[in-house]
Amino acid sequence: GTKSTVKTSTFKVWGNCGMCKTTIEKAAKKAGAKTANWNEDSKELKVSYAENKTSSAKIQEAIAKSGYDTQDFTAVKSAYDNLHGCCKYDRKQIKLLFTHAQ
Repeated sequence: GTKSTVKTSTFKVWGNCGMCKTTIEKAAKKAGAKTANWNEDSKELKVSYAENKTSSAKIQEAIAKSGYDTQDFTAVKSAYDNLHGCCKYDRKQIKLLFTHAQ
C-alpha cells in the first residue's frame, strides 16, 4: 500500500483561554489531524496529519466552523456568538468578504 505522508503545519488561530484550546484542538482532530497543539500565548496551532486524509485548509475550515478565526478562514458570526463568554476573543480584522452572504 502507499504510505501516507505525515505533514506538520503551524497556523494562527485566534482564541483566549484553556476552554478555547480544548475546542480548537478537538475541531482539528475531528477534521483529521493526528495531533493538535494550540499555544495560548502565540495563538498558533501546530497540527500533524496524513496528507491523504486531510489538509491544512480542511482543518482550518473545521476550526472556523467551531467559532474560531484562523489564518485563512473566518468563523461564521453565529458560531462565534455561541462561544462561551470567556472565549469571545477579539475578532481578527475581517476583510469584508461576505462569502457566506450569497
